Amino acid sequence: MVGACRAPPISHLPPWNPKTPSSLSRRVFLLSLPLSSAFLQSSSYAASTVYDPVSPSEKDASTLISLRVSEAVNLLEKGKELQARGDFNGALDCFSKVIENYKDLAFSEYARVGRALALYEVGDREEAIAEMEDVSISLKGYPEVHAALAAALYADKHAPLLAENQFTIATLLDPHFTDLSYVRDTKHWPPSLISSLKHFITLS
Repeated sequence: MVGACRAPPISHLPPWNPKTPSSLSRRVFLLSLPLSSAFLQSSSYAASTVYDPVSPSEKDASTLISLRVSEAVNLLEKGKELQARGDFNGALDCFSKVIENYKDLAFSEYARVGRALALYEVGDREEAIAEMEDVSISLKGYPEVHAALAAALYADKHAPLLAENQFTIATLLDPHFTDLSYVRDTKHWPPSLISSLKHFITLS
């Protein structure tokens, strides 16, 4: 009786093979991986697919601009050094090169100030004054050019009222320009322009 109630084996099911991993064992294996491994894999993938918004041509252009700026700054500083040594011909050459070769850079206007001062000493005073007048507009509020123009207008153009207006602007922004030792020792003005400023200050 007991044998008659036993169910016959199900023939359509495949035999169980202990060597074949089940889906459950795969899930257990994946879950057993340390989180750091998964993070490193995802990070390395992300790093290899990072989008760079700057194109190679843009990088090259940026490098070229940086190089030009560096060259212009070095030339401008060299001009100031030569001016401080009293080599106004050398300073004039450096300032002129900045203006000619780097006029698209904003600070080339400051080279024009240096060029005007050097021109006043070793070049054409008329050209120097014209340069000062032009730069006093493009660099309006830059005290040095206003003070230099005041001295030149008084001594060379015999225009005391115009000189007074320019000097008022300069000294409101920087009172040091009333001190001749300041323009000589700190700003390194050429002797001829210092003399003109002295005549203006003393009204002589």
